[in-house]
Amino acid sequence: MGVARVREHLIGRGWDGEILEFAESSATVELAAEKVGTEPARIAKTLGFSDPEAADRALLVVVAGDAKVNGGLFKRRFGGKPRMLQGDEVPELTGYPIGGVCPFANPAGTRVFLDESLRRFETVFPAAGTSTSAVELPIERLASLAGAEDWVDVSVGWRGEGADPGAPA
Repeated sequence: MGVARVREHLIGRGWDGEILEFAESSATVELAAEKVGTEPARIAKTLGFSDPEAADRALLVVVAGDAKVNGGLFKRRFGGKPRMLQGDEVPELTGYPIGGVCPFANPAGTRVFLDESLRRFETVFPAAGTSTSAVELPIERLASLAGAEDWVDVSVGWRGEGADPGAPA
């Protein structure tokens, strides 16, 4: 279901790689890193928020596994406080279960953004539509494969900075 939709989406955009599927959950950064054999930072976690411009649609921000979305940076970029999708909202607005949310083949109107925290890697591993899947993708193709609107800088923690998002990197 989810993996098949993601595979079809990626192949439709010229991708010919492999989707990794696991017998056990890869729904957290740590589990996914263990399953794919990489450092947690290279896990591209797709975080779902209620879009400040339209509460009935999702705004997805894909960040590195060691990054955290900063409320102030998010508000400055998107015009509203970040409100993460909860429970039933997740599959309703993203088309995927919790732990399997990914930036591919989302419902019409879903907005996808990629965070700068990902650019330091050659490849990253987002989920592929289930809590037991992932796909390794080159960073230079991620935006086109995801249909991302833009790159944003809304996260902290990955540059070694403290709690102050205005601190020098």
